[in-house]
Formats: sequence, structure tokens, C-alpha cells
Amino acid sequence: MAFIFTRLAIPDMILVEPRVFADERGFFVETYRRAVFAEAGIPEFVQSNHSHSTYGVLRGLHYQQEPAAQGKLVTAIRGEIFDVGVDIRRGSPTYGRWAGAVLSAQNHRLLYLPPGFAHGFCVLSDAADVIYQVTAEYSHVHDRGILWNDPVIAIAWPVAEPRLSPKDARQPLLADADNNFVYEKGDW
Repeated sequence: MAFIFTRLAIPDMILVEPRVFADERGFFVETYRRAVFAEAGIPEFVQSNHSHSTYGVLRGLHYQQEPAAQGKLVTAIRGEIFDVGVDIRRGSPTYGRWAGAVLSAQNHRLLYLPPGFAHGFCVLSDAADVIYQVTAEYSHVHDRGILWNDPVIAIAWPVAEPRLSPKDARQPLLADADNNFVYEKGDW
């Protein structure tokens, strides 16, 4: 099999481990195959984003409201990040809980977060390049966020004093967030 799909503590979040073909020349890795990903419950993507950051930068927690909600498939193609998703679907058994994984150029892992999750990451290496595919195009009107260090969510970020954008430093707490996601039984 070309991929191993592992559901995390929040079952809708899926860690993807691709098969890597490496030798003295370098490596080859397949990072997405529509039919195989669809079987694992991961939809198609419509936009691709590339983020470059240096050590200690924390980006997030970001999401887009319905009807422009985005699922994201995230990978680090250079460096190492700690990638996190927070379930923000009201009524979900895992509402307000987070799960995360270390993604790096060395481990080639990808993390899928479905719509209804806030997303963030912090950079653990000197620099990191992050590629993420999304299931809906960016919409400024629907762009929202949650404060990265909300004490109710209590994410165990591995960077004590992260570098934040002014926007991320003033995001609301989850309790005050402009969030229109509602959990529907059978989401997972």
C-alpha cells in the first residue's frame, strides 16, 4: 500500500504516512492520490498554499466559516513543525479538544483536518516550508480564528514563547469565537 492512514485521538483527523522510495540519489514520495484518499474519507482539493516560517513562528488557530469551510491536508517539505487541529463543531463529543503531530521533511507525514476544525502550527526547526491543500478556496469574508493559547483548549505547544502575527495575537477565545459549525452524528 502506498499510504498508511491513522485516525488520531479525534477520529476525523487523519495522519497520512506515505511510502518513501529512497536511495543514494535522493527519494521519491507520492503525497496524494484522489481515489485512495477518497476511500480513506479525504475529499478532493481546490487550492494549494505554501508557507515559509522561521523557528518559533506560530501560525493559527485559523478556520473559515460555513459555507466556505476548508478541509486541509498539511505537510512540511522543509524543516519540522508541530501541527494541530482543534474540533470546533458544537455538539461534537470532542468539541474543544485538540490533537497534533510532528510533520517534517524527514518523516514525510501529512495531516488531514476536515472542515469544522481550527488549524495551527509552530516551527521547530531553523526554518520550515509548509504546503497545504484545501477543499475550498480562501474567502476573506469567512476567515476566522481562535487564540493560540486559549486555556480551555490547553494545547501543549512545544515552543514556550512563539512569534505571532498581530492578527493571531488578538484572536478571541473559543467561547467567544464566531463559529457556525455544528456536529452531525456520523461525521466519524
